[in-house]
Amino acid sequence: MLVAALLSGSFLAAGAQAAGKPDRHGGESTGTRSGLNRVDLKAWAKAQLKADRARHDRARARTSAAVTPASTTVTSLASAVTRQAELLAPAAVGPAAEPATLVLYDTAGPYGHLGELYAMAAANLAGHFGTVTTKPVSQYTAGAVEQYTATIYIGSTYYCCDIPDAVPAAFYQDAMATTKPVTWIGANIWNMANAVGVTQFATKYGWDPTSSYYEDGGSIGTVTQVTYKGQTLTRKIPAGQDGGVLRPNVLTGTGYPPVTRLAEGLDTSNGNTFGWAVRSSNLTYIGEIPFAYVSESDRVIVFEDLLFDALAPDTAERHRAVVRLEDISPKSEPAELRAIADYLYAQRIPYGINVIPVYADPNGAYNNGVPETIRLSQRPQLVNTLKYMLARGAVLMNHGYTHQYGNAANPYNGVSGDDFEFYRAHVDANDSVIYDGPVAEDSTAWAQGRVDSALAEFAAAGLPRPHLWTTPHYAGSATDYRVFSSNFSARLERSLYFAGTLSGVPSDPNRFIGQFFPYVVRDVYGTKVIPENIGNYEPEEFNNHPPRLPADLIASAKANLAVRDGFASFFYHPYFPVQPLRETVEGIKALGYTFVSPASL
Repeated sequence: MLVAALLSGSFLAAGAQAAGKPDRHGGESTGTRSGLNRVDLKAWAKAQLKADRARHDRARARTSAAVTPASTTVTSLASAVTRQAELLAPAAVGPAAEPATLVLYDTAGPYGHLGELYAMAAANLAGHFGTVTTKPVSQYTAGAVEQYTATIYIGSTYYCCDIPDAVPAAFYQDAMATTKPVTWIGANIWNMANAVGVTQFATKYGWDPTSSYYEDGGSIGTVTQVTYKGQTLTRKIPAGQDGGVLRPNVLTGTGYPPVTRLAEGLDTSNGNTFGWAVRSSNLTYIGEIPFAYVSESDRVIVFEDLLFDALAPDTAERHRAVVRLEDISPKSEPAELRAIADYLYAQRIPYGINVIPVYADPNGAYNNGVPETIRLSQRPQLVNTLKYMLARGAVLMNHGYTHQYGNAANPYNGVSGDDFEFYRAHVDANDSVIYDGPVAEDSTAWAQGRVDSALAEFAAAGLPRPHLWTTPHYAGSATDYRVFSSNFSARLERSLYFAGTLSGVPSDPNRFIGQFFPYVVRDVYGTKVIPENIGNYEPEEFNNHPPRLPADLIASAKANLAVRDGFASFFYHPYFPVQPLRETVEGIKALGYTFVSPASL
């Protein structure tokens, strides 16, 4: 269930295609629908709502007095907070340092494994800005928030009922006392309010988490969109798997500070709107964890942009675009490549070319049952065309060695461009691609051997060494990604992030979160990742993914304008006509994006 958009468009753009062949299987990869593999989100959502109802019922049963009027506590609380900040403040202010982020996550309870997956997603995004430290919230020590530019806490375990609160009291107190930005996502904000005092919390932040719930009028409703900075963003979650969005109970009256509704959620079941993300004082609160069921136009864009407020508030508005040509192999047609190259050159648009150096069809799927293998060095006309493209704005990129796996159907037919190379997958009875885990040979030596073979073939063909990499179908193991990192300056792709990466504890080798980015990041594997965030042109439905046309890519680019220094990055298969590419490029440029070379990032 990959955290990126396999709902309406795709997460990893889906499928794959044999270069130059009529029987095509879609875009660059597909996965499970949530962005989270081997995670039971339906059970998690059920457990969260059950716990929230229990908290609500207990609140109704209590007969204690309501929140004390804020006007009676403003002075005393302000002085206490000021004193604490002074105690923790550095003695002197030095030169501006690179932003540093602390990401805290849950590990307790039956769904404790969710915390690390979500923490990797947050850490990857924070890696755009500077250094990132991740740790279970249970390991938090007093005063730690003062050592970082900003802190993010992800509440994925609902501490209530039979799950004791694993958040240290020190974190609740420090989050309240600090003046540094704290971003709180999801559950347990009510526990902070109870720990520091509901009145004190309300006085500082202007809302009451203890009377804020996921349900509105007895139901979580149908929250289908979030509006932010003039953009309408999508929220598409299957029935039964929605854990709801917390609706902040904003307080009014003398002494309560204003609460800014940064993003508006819309419940289409009743037409109600509410603060999907709110801010007051140093606290930014987001009422759900937006890393599951994500699309190219999704509400996660809000979080991606809000990080600038905490980590780089002076960032100027800028919107760049990237395009790459995909699945070029020794089987590709030089004339098709030249037609697109000439169009992009005439438009002065730099671009990437993703090349598979060896084409393999071991079962003769496209060759009348006769096995076929073709190397770049055996196609001098194609090599000359690639050099022609490089001389006119293209950047050579390595897209695997063969982009397929032996003679196995992985998942389609064993043909280069169609199948996975570094991961096993199959198509189930519902026509969905299912991830099965790393290939049997997976190891550092095996992956390095594939890379070495690919680079040797580029050299044999007289082409320069590529410095950018895209993993075939965006799928490899954590071991593979580290090998790619050691051989290339950056990856341009969407990626999988595996449980155990942060903790170092062995885990299910196929439990992961998938993610794509709106800007360049340094991810938890230590690699620079160049974004691919709006998918690809695909005129036909495949593997339960609808067609994706130029208008869809342009709409996603428009949604990503909400990211103040973000990208619209997509790919295009050159066996398609030039016209859909032209429509996409012109539409993105009309939005104000400037195309840049992936090599410049």
